[in-house]
Amino acid sequence: MPSIAGGRSSPMSIVGADVSSPQKRRLRSNSGLSDDPVFSTPPKPCSPLKTKSPRQCVDDSPNKRRTDVNEAASTDNITKMRKSPKKKLLDSFLDKPIWNPTDSEQLSAVKEALHVSTAPSVPVCREDEQKRIVEFCKQSIEQEKAGSLYVCGCPGTGKSLSMENVKKSLAIWAKETGGQFPEILGINCTSLSTTSEIFNKILGKSQPHKKINNRSTPLRQIQQLYSQKQQSSGTKMMLVIADELDYLITKDRVVLHDLFMLTTLPFSKVILIGIANAIDLAYRFLPKLQSLNCKPMVLSFRAYTMDQIIMILKQRLMALPYTVFQPQALELCARKVAASSGDMRKALGICRGAIERLEIELRESTSTSNLSSMVRVDHMAIALSRAYKSPIVDTIQSLPQHQQIVLCSAVKLFRKGKKDTTIGELNKFYIEVCKSTLIPPVGIMELSCMCRVLGDQGILKLGQSRDDKLKRVTLQVEEADIIFALQGIRFFHNCLQNNQWL
Repeated sequence: MPSIAGGRSSPMSIVGADVSSPQKRRLRSNSGLSDDPVFSTPPKPCSPLKTKSPRQCVDDSPNKRRTDVNEAASTDNITKMRKSPKKKLLDSFLDKPIWNPTDSEQLSAVKEALHVSTAPSVPVCREDEQKRIVEFCKQSIEQEKAGSLYVCGCPGTGKSLSMENVKKSLAIWAKETGGQFPEILGINCTSLSTTSEIFNKILGKSQPHKKINNRSTPLRQIQQLYSQKQQSSGTKMMLVIADELDYLITKDRVVLHDLFMLTTLPFSKVILIGIANAIDLAYRFLPKLQSLNCKPMVLSFRAYTMDQIIMILKQRLMALPYTVFQPQALELCARKVAASSGDMRKALGICRGAIERLEIELRESTSTSNLSSMVRVDHMAIALSRAYKSPIVDTIQSLPQHQQIVLCSAVKLFRKGKKDTTIGELNKFYIEVCKSTLIPPVGIMELSCMCRVLGDQGILKLGQSRDDKLKRVTLQVEEADIIFALQGIRFFHNCLQNNQWL
């Protein structure tokens, strides 16, 4: 069974390794490509280069006696290299005039730049994943061999956006090398009237000028096409991108299995890329595909980090000739979203909500002379509160301190991959948090009583056992709600931001 984002596997050893002379059988879906077919995609921090200080660089230079102008320019360049992404973001905004939110054209341009439907010209922070998908497709095209790839990751992590860039890269590659550009069929599975309609679309793309035989099902006709060399010899390679694959997994797994099995037919020309949101779906349907000898390779898109969210927001706003946000406001948005979900679409929506809050403030104010036109931290905080606010957040924030520590401990414990635990094990993590904050912990019996109270409020679910230590404990609320509720409290800030706890 694959391990999502396995630390020891080398992504390029699976896809893109030995592109010049790959073995043909390696592209078959039923071939043993690797013990662990999952691409490891560690988050790529957007950190600046580490260099010496400007003074050191100038003093160590063999050409120390330069003109003051050259020396100043050199120092300035080195200083820019040392700046963090947040510092660079601040400088880039200060170089521009502040926008006028009362100008309808400027307001429209800003909202359009931050809309989820506005695709950037060059997607950032997903270069590695795109490269691996492109290499996978190029190998299949060059060898004229079918293959399948399963792309998974939480919503808003750039999966569908990356596929648009993959198609552009393949077109450029085909033009520059004279290689074959495949037929491309993009399918959103949620738009299918019936799950089997996907085979109608594939058949129509494979044989656009041939009349469909109504006496046989589209699936059967495709199977016949790719089972005979004479029939498939004039057919081009076809890249099928099946987005929202979760729909097929939950609605009709038989269709899903038949879809992936198309890549195992002896003369198949199908390159299948399935895209789904939930990572755990790989565990649920891959074993069955493996038993059918059509197990795909897997590429996981991890959630965006804070620095990556800042970089993407910066890219969208750099095209505007004016400054809209205080850099601290964007940093707050990126930090909150990265801590809860890493969903870039959520971050864009929150930024638009902060702009709307500024609009309301300007309309309600009798005097705008004392108001800043930039979106400030307080505007962003209100937009974040509305985006994540739920009744359970209010409940958690009003709990006694030790009950909040219990929830903080549960988040730490369940982030290690567990879905439930015992009160005895939870007590160990609770004591660790108490020690880190210099607060005396309560006893195991009091802890059990607190868990019972949290269970009555619907935050925890408590199992039955004669021994309190052995009672099973499960979270009944989203971890993101607990994180959002507690990270605004100074007492928990360091605990929730520190990686050792999360």
